[in-house]
Amino acid sequence: MKPERWSDPAKKLFPHQVGFTGPPMDFDAAPSDFLRISPTTVGAHGRLLHAPGYGHRLDQRADNFHQLEEVVHCFSNAGADVVGQVGTNWVHAGGRDIHDIRPYVAEVSERYETPLHMAGLTLVQACEEMGYERVALNSVYFWPDWRDGVVRFLRSADIDVVWYGNFVDQGFYDDQEVVNEATWIFPGELALDSCRRALEEAPGVDAILVNGMSNYRDVDGLPQRFVSLAADIEAELDTPVIAADISLYWQIFRTLGVAPLGPQGSLLSTLQTD
Repeated sequence: MKPERWSDPAKKLFPHQVGFTGPPMDFDAAPSDFLRISPTTVGAHGRLLHAPGYGHRLDQRADNFHQLEEVVHCFSNAGADVVGQVGTNWVHAGGRDIHDIRPYVAEVSERYETPLHMAGLTLVQACEEMGYERVALNSVYFWPDWRDGVVRFLRSADIDVVWYGNFVDQGFYDDQEVVNEATWIFPGELALDSCRRALEEAPGVDAILVNGMSNYRDVDGLPQRFVSLAADIEAELDTPVIAADISLYWQIFRTLGVAPLGPQGSLLSTLQTD
């Protein structure tokens, strides 16, 4: 059980405490991005999975899937109110689909008295909450087997993926290896351009989904994720953009009962009352 002392607000560092875990071998931006749009009552803590020799393969995610429960257990013991798992591919690794992940998340959350939100599942949950049935998937930097796994997972939740494609499919790069060498950081204009390309391929969809946690350099050369870009892209394309970072933060904020600060895209702005 969760240590009883964490039920006493006086013993917590922050009224709202969030734990994030990211894939091995990546310094992940989620804790920093989340805090930038959070009230000062929110604190965030990051914890990497330990997987020596990790090479971002789906079979390695499947082999290390058990570590997610360990992460929730550790964060529960430390007084986290909610845990966010960064990385869209974990929900479909090992052939898992929506019927595997929903009960898994529910069971782990109940066992450690600490809600777990997996990024890939939150994409589905956002579509369900907003009533989006027909979507285009901007698969950005994802390797072909990652891309195909996300499509399979979304379709297992009865989401109609009208079109899907990564940067190579979209014609922005000739070779997947070049994309991989970018280490998830891309030119700033590619965020809008890739969403526009997805919409051109599937006009009239309810939303554009974006898997993964891609980054785009701003005018100062600093990488930004879709949470910082979605509002402007939506205004340009007149279509909702639901990226995995956005849907993960949305579900965490909902669990905490806290609203994000500042101008946000369509999904996060549903939590703002002002």
